[in-house]
Amino acid sequence: MKKKILSFMVLAVAACISVGCANNNAKKEGNGGESADSDYPKKPIQLIVPYAAGGGTDTVARAIGNEVQNELGQSVAVQNVTGGSGAVGFQQGINSKADGYTLTMTTVELLTLPQLGVSNFKYTDFRPIALLNKDPAAITVRADAPWDTIEDFIEYAKKNDVKVGNSGVGAIWHMAAIAFQNETGAKFVHTPYDGAAPAVTALLGGHVDAVTVSPGEVYTQVQSGDFKVLAVMSDERVKQLPDVPTLKEKGIDLSIGTWRGICVPKETPDDICSKLEGAFIKASETDAYKSTLEKLNLGYASMKSEEFSKFMEQQNTQFEELSKSIDINK
Repeated sequence: MKKKILSFMVLAVAACISVGCANNNAKKEGNGGESADSDYPKKPIQLIVPYAAGGGTDTVARAIGNEVQNELGQSVAVQNVTGGSGAVGFQQGINSKADGYTLTMTTVELLTLPQLGVSNFKYTDFRPIALLNKDPAAITVRADAPWDTIEDFIEYAKKNDVKVGNSGVGAIWHMAAIAFQNETGAKFVHTPYDGAAPAVTALLGGHVDAVTVSPGEVYTQVQSGDFKVLAVMSDERVKQLPDVPTLKEKGIDLSIGTWRGICVPKETPDDICSKLEGAFIKASETDAYKSTLEKLNLGYASMKSEEFSKFMEQQNTQFEELSKSIDINK
């Protein structure tokens, strides 16, 4: 009788272990680890911005953060982590715990920095959630600068060194300036800063002659009469600056710019990613978010995770070709 009871207990324990293992295995989902609790998120969320406060990336992050917290039921706190043309913030985001409580506002530099050999991470170290914005580069100078047209600027820059501020070595605005050089024969002295905002401040103070940041990042100064935009590097004119020509209109075949979107560490569970995707897409479709971008002359875009992933793959191929023709030490 004792042997029968003991045998039954052993079988019962084995069955419990088996069920437990099955439940644990069932929690494994896709690229992520164990599934999230159904009541995620339970606490405030941190959003890493790899650039200085006041720039375009920071502005987009704060605008979407204000809206998405209504969808998630938790506050979203922006943390500016500067350095390395965005590399420091990207790396911190990649290394963060894959639990959905640390997100990163990624930009096109996630692709360009590895291509130029100035970082060790890959864009595939992140898992894309949603793309939220796109903006072209532009040539902007002080209002009292001697150039009133892009032709005047190019003619001068071919004969004289022009000091151009950008958002960091290997960052998109640096690459835009070098691409502009390649297309026009202009001679630039590149001056890197930890984001677009410090570069704009440098131009305002007369420390550089021009910047190649997005129209949205200089729009306030244009409106106040401190700056003038000579041309935008896009296929079409920017809505809020209708009188500013594109480079293509001037016979210069160059279109280059940035994008911004939310990513998480690649091991983040599927169910957390799904909740975040739904929340950010809904937030990006609100009138409040669209209105904020429009007021600041920042371009609107919205892509879900799958489309965003394919977009990054395509962009990576394009920048791989561009990086071959760029010497970032110029």
